[in-house]
Amino acid sequence: MKQVSVKQFADFFKFDHVNKGMTEETPIQTSQLNRCGLQMANFFVSFAFERVQLIGRAEWKYFNTLSKDERKKIADQFMSYEIPCLIFSRGLDVFEEFIEAADKHNRPIFVTDMTTTRLINRIIMYLNKELAPQITLHGVLVDLNGVGVLIFGKSGIGKSETALELVKRGHRFVADDAIEISRVDEETLIGKAPELIKNFIEIRGIGILDIAKVYGIGSVRDTKIINMVVQFDEWKADNQYDRLGLENEYIEILDVKVPKLSIPVKPGRNLAVILEAAARNYRTREMGYNAAEELDRRLMDNY
Repeated sequence: MKQVSVKQFADFFKFDHVNKGMTEETPIQTSQLNRCGLQMANFFVSFAFERVQLIGRAEWKYFNTLSKDERKKIADQFMSYEIPCLIFSRGLDVFEEFIEAADKHNRPIFVTDMTTTRLINRIIMYLNKELAPQITLHGVLVDLNGVGVLIFGKSGIGKSETALELVKRGHRFVADDAIEISRVDEETLIGKAPELIKNFIEIRGIGILDIAKVYGIGSVRDTKIINMVVQFDEWKADNQYDRLGLENEYIEILDVKVPKLSIPVKPGRNLAVILEAAARNYRTREMGYNAAEELDRRLMDNY
């Protein structure tokens, strides 16, 4: 299971550390947060202590109405759980009872000036990205007018050359050779290049090109949602290829189903133009129009 250390998390957001308690390598393993309203009311049944804990203005105001003895008892019980950390938003003053209990149980408390809603959104986005399941696959990833196309195929079949032609035609390059793919939610995959080879592409006979330097910064992007997969296969005369597109094919990557096309490759086929058409056809299907089904309907109506 992927995880983020509390120190890495706090350093990223530049939180103020207000107490002595700190276990730097304590792991954060979920992107979900817990607002501590029920716990401030001394209700610890089903307490999601494994999450990052957050106190906003509402929780703070309620806790401030309690007596000092009540606050001390609740703070001690709260900090006795193995929480990753506790964050006070809006620059709220941290109760002394919490600081004492946190130091006793070695739990970190942080403060930030961010509003509660903004803080929640930023933390969830950050943790979703950092904790996303990830895999590295061999291929090429390009952005064709907003459609993220991941190209597979054996070495030397023409993936990189096709990507270069697409860049020349005004599309954007994301990654070549190694694609780091993360599942950021149940249906979304995002691909990017490893930092070491970002913006580089290998073209046999030329060598390594820096796409951003050769074609301009507007020809590249750092990440892209993967909308479809294209498999380049060597043309074989005795193979039966899909000529209508009535059957939908999918590939599973990190348990996410992605539409897949298999395109036969042979001399004379303009693969860049074919991929442009495939991306445009994907868009029309997303908008509810399927040319293959429309042609099939017309043919059926004539019988």
